[in-house]
Amino acid sequence: MVMYLFCVLLLSIGIYCVAAKKNLIKIIIGLVIMEYSMNLLLVVVGYRKGGVDPIIDPSAANAVYVDPLAQMFALAMIVIGLATTIIMSAIAMRIYERYGTFDITKIGKLKG
Repeated sequence: MVMYLFCVLLLSIGIYCVAAKKNLIKIIIGLVIMEYSMNLLLVVVGYRKGGVDPIIDPSAANAVYVDPLAQMFALAMIVIGLATTIIMSAIAMRIYERYGTFDITKIGKLKG
């Protein structure tokens, strides 16, 4: 239960960063925090107390297995999240090259 609350805490921190901050880098960091909170949630959902590796073994007939599907989804989300983070960082660098600032309120006022 504590891990679920930790996931919600991380998600709320990420939402706060995206909604309240005006710096593009801080907004990107908030999105990354939200992404990792979802990855953590997937891993926590797939965890089973006393679970063993999801390798079928005839000697462990009544074993409880850890869910590998949640881990696979988390791994796929990490790869996709890395790609989107790189794209967001590249766009932020281009915005800085053009306008000379990361502040989104100043970017909206500039004409160019």
